[in-house]
Amino acid sequence: MTNKVKNNTTEVEILNAAKRVFQHKGMEGARMQEIADEAGINKAMLHYYYRSKQLLFEAVFKKAFSMLAPQLNEIINSDLSICEKIRSFSNNYISFVIKHPYLPNFIIQELNRSPEFIQKLLAEKHFPNIEKFKKQVNDKVAEGIIRPIKAEQLFINILALNIFPFIGAPLLKGFINVDDKAYKKLMTERKTEVADFIINSIKIT
Repeated sequence: MTNKVKNNTTEVEILNAAKRVFQHKGMEGARMQEIADEAGINKAMLHYYYRSKQLLFEAVFKKAFSMLAPQLNEIINSDLSICEKIRSFSNNYISFVIKHPYLPNFIIQELNRSPEFIQKLLAEKHFPNIEKFKKQVNDKVAEGIIRPIKAEQLFINILALNIFPFIGAPLLKGFINVDDKAYKKLMTERKTEVADFIINSIKIT
């Protein structure tokens, strides 16, 4: 039991160390020795747990993704109204990424470096399924509850407006001339700003 607990603790330390290194250096810039040093172990021990940097990267990503994806999937497939889903999705996504700011760039970096990576995401148990959301949007458009819009376009709008400010943070901070603290405050405000913007664009007044 003691060895099992120790092994679990070591693996957690490795994943946390790798997350910090990947966050600062990216997949290409990170080195296994640097991750081992950050975790306070030798390189041989690191390779005992993870044979390659790719496997370690995927483990770090999947750990974070597994915390976020089920939340988003549950929201999308819940019985909430479309407006409530938009508010809940934006709030949950932004709250999560503020705590895990490396995640959006992780995804973009890996998709650019290895396009087939999306297939691994699609195979994840809780990868968001938007079929119910699409039917709900189509039904509400037909009923005249919301403005005519393709469900796919609405979903892309939700994703884009929530994701881009984190991916494009360095550029946006330069454009609007704010420091990290002020930008984080803006991101917190976007939990409601994004939802209000999208809802106002589809609702019929």
